Amino acid sequence: QVQLVESGGGLVQAGGSLRLSCAASGRTFSGYAMGWFRQAPGKERAFVAGFSWSGGSTHYSDSVKDRFTISRDNAKNMVYLQMNSLKPEDTAVYYCAAAQVVLSTNPRMYDYWGQGTQVTVSS
Repeated sequence: QVQLVESGGGLVQAGGSLRLSCAASGRTFSGYAMGWFRQAPGKERAFVAGFSWSGGSTHYSDSVKDRFTISRDNAKNMVYLQMNSLKPEDTAVYYCAAAQVVLSTNPRMYDYWGQGTQVTVSS
């Protein structure tokens, strides 16, 4: 059974930083694409950042480019999202996800999801 567990969310003032972590367990994620998504109240789940597990490609949404950085620790089966210069519009529940296909911005392409972690940015 694949499990993804996010942590690191919280309340931060605008301009601040947070680092989200995603612990993957249950199987090796070699060959999987990993992504971070977010969902704000009343909005659809949206792609934030992701990479192919081989490391060949990394992609960010335009709204977080140059502010957020996705990274991984293969040995620990961990994925991270460093979020800097946070804005109130970044407020959402953030989800870690794994896909058995190439990197995609479409949440329907992902097979495994974590339970989410709340990020709240105050103005």
